[in-house]
Amino acid sequence: MVSPAAPSTKKRLDLLDPAEVARLGGLELITQGIVEGFLTGLHRSPRRGFFIEFAEHRMYQPGDELRYLDWRLLGRSDRLYVKQFEEETNLRSMLVLDTSRSMDWSGAPDRRLTKLAYAERLVAALALVLLRQRDATGLLTFAETVRKVVPPRARHTQWQLLLQELAGTGPGEGTAAEPALRRVVERLRRRGLVVFVSDLLFDPPLALNALRFLRHRGHQVLVLHILDPEEVELHGPAEARYEDPETRQAVILRPADWAEAYARTVQRVISEWRVACRKRGILHERITTDTPFGLALRQALVRSTRLA
Repeated sequence: MVSPAAPSTKKRLDLLDPAEVARLGGLELITQGIVEGFLTGLHRSPRRGFFIEFAEHRMYQPGDELRYLDWRLLGRSDRLYVKQFEEETNLRSMLVLDTSRSMDWSGAPDRRLTKLAYAERLVAALALVLLRQRDATGLLTFAETVRKVVPPRARHTQWQLLLQELAGTGPGEGTAAEPALRRVVERLRRRGLVVFVSDLLFDPPLALNALRFLRHRGHQVLVLHILDPEEVELHGPAEARYEDPETRQAVILRPADWAEAYARTVQRVISEWRVACRKRGILHERITTDTPFGLALRQALVRSTRLA
């Protein structure tokens, strides 16, 4: 029996093709490799951490870094003050993963992961990064009902627990996004971070109301919109049969006749989600399953500082 190939130390797993990475080993091994590569790349970034809050001012002392001088305060008081910051080590994060039947799909199974397989690896990597920041991190998975709930913890065994739940969660059937988000409200009593990972193939109003309520409670909310490239543009043979994986409704059509109208519709729906989220103070990021994990992590974590 041949054991899975170990991740190459010469290549950054977070920048490789996601399907290529998935073939290298198990979820734990691969996720660790992805995160190590991502953090190595992030170290060269001018940003020093993800969730940083201003704490207080203090008088400037020789040797303090000039980049932390508060120039506005200097203009008002004619005195030198530096800003002090503190990392939010008590942040409580909840990762909410859609495991409905529509997520268990790939437009090119031989070359790309399903949306669910991609999202599981992305969520595992997000959890590891957050836990390394000593942020309590939990997981909620849902399909037609809420399936698994792992309360946020910062203990050293938490990541293994999250991995077990992710590895044991297969696709469900329908999508009950709104009840899942309501459950998050019950779990996060203090201000925290909610990352909602889904293909968003459901009616928006109820879910948007729940997301808005989370934001109203003071939580940072980030929506990761997972799409297969084949969902963005319509391709196929001269005539093809398309089936909804959840309702089983099907239609036969000619892709060439519908490609332009389909692309416009998809872009409109994505734009509507983005605008609706922005109005509610929620960050929306579209991620396709051919995006290297390191780039997806950067979208998920670094850009989420705009929510703070």
